[in-house]
Amino acid sequence: MLALAVALTLAEWLRGHLFSGFPWNAYGYALISPIWLAQGAALVGIWGLTFLAVAVYASPAVLADERADTRRPWLAPALSAAAIAALAIYGAVRLERTPTSDVKDVRLRIMQPNLQQDEKFNYSQKQQVMSRYLALSDRPSDPQSPGLRGVTLLIWPESAFPFFLTREPDALAQIAALLPAETVLITGAIRAPEAAANAPVTRAYNSIYVIDHHGSILSVYDKVHLVPFGEYLPFQELLERLGLMQLTKVRGGFIPGEQRRTQPAPGAPNFLPLVCYEIIFPDNAVPRSERKGWLYRQVGRYLDWPSVVGSAERPGWLLNLTNDGWFGASAGPYQHFQQARIRAIEEGLPLVRAANSGISAVVDPLGRIVKSLPLGAEGVLDAPLPQPIAATLYARWGDALVAVVVAIAFLWVLGSRWRAPPA
Repeated sequence: MLALAVALTLAEWLRGHLFSGFPWNAYGYALISPIWLAQGAALVGIWGLTFLAVAVYASPAVLADERADTRRPWLAPALSAAAIAALAIYGAVRLERTPTSDVKDVRLRIMQPNLQQDEKFNYSQKQQVMSRYLALSDRPSDPQSPGLRGVTLLIWPESAFPFFLTREPDALAQIAALLPAETVLITGAIRAPEAAANAPVTRAYNSIYVIDHHGSILSVYDKVHLVPFGEYLPFQELLERLGLMQLTKVRGGFIPGEQRRTQPAPGAPNFLPLVCYEIIFPDNAVPRSERKGWLYRQVGRYLDWPSVVGSAERPGWLLNLTNDGWFGASAGPYQHFQQARIRAIEEGLPLVRAANSGISAVVDPLGRIVKSLPLGAEGVLDAPLPQPIAATLYARWGDALVAVVVAIAFLWVLGSRWRAPPA
């Protein structure tokens, strides 16, 4: 049982790191519902929950093992039940003692347009898309609220426009006309690299802009961790010569950003931007330059880990802009949202999520949903910004604690095999 837990935890960790990584739906997500079980992520993260989930759910097998110790066949299931009970009690107490509190004088509005993919990326639909965004953004979720008055941050989803925003002055002018003086827009957009105005654009960045009421761009973040086969192809030139193309059909693939770092949000705490699936990477979503030193950088050079080591400043909240419309009406958007919630619990930071087709939501630092918009709906969501809590054990130590536990279990397994008499 322990050998299986060790092996699968290591395999899942490698899946999440090798060749840029893809830690989608790790086994630990089996222990995130109900929410009081998910609080264990604040201690050991998703890899610790993966080890625990495999060990716990495999434990009844010893009852049917003829080689098991016949004097105590109940021990492993009993210890597993005790572990789950302890996790549940810890989570219930943590939730009870930590009510949701809000950042003073910060009001969010998330716009969920629910655009179809062929409309979202069709330049001929430029004005229709802009008109829809503007009309929705000025429509409050509370009928008694006066448009955008009092809104601190207006948030639009990933790659919001079927054009390069900075090359369309009329679109920036419409945004400036929409925003009151006290309101700032945070939006996803495809960004062209610096070049002459009439130069053709062959590759681009998947970016986030912060824009004020003058239409001025205050800051830009370029997505660091691109999706393999979605935004780029491994061995891009070779596979393109063979006739293959990634999902976004950008020849040459998107250009990765250099670093992930906190961004300013006038009128609100600084935020950490995470585009699309960047949020599914535990212990990598939030940069920690003080922990990721020389060894991490050297190993990462050979394993193709993204360079996400940025400022050690702790953000006030996590912002996830995404376009889950690629999934359609499937389990994908629900899985993506649940994984994003676990990052909030791991880090002790609130999560704000804007998705083109849903699920858009505001989540507090314990993973409780403050407000949300369902999958496939069009609308806006008005909500306060929750306060962060103190850095969790996982936020301070990352995967170090899990590594110690897995190493001890591995040595235990080796010792028991060494001592076991030959069959």
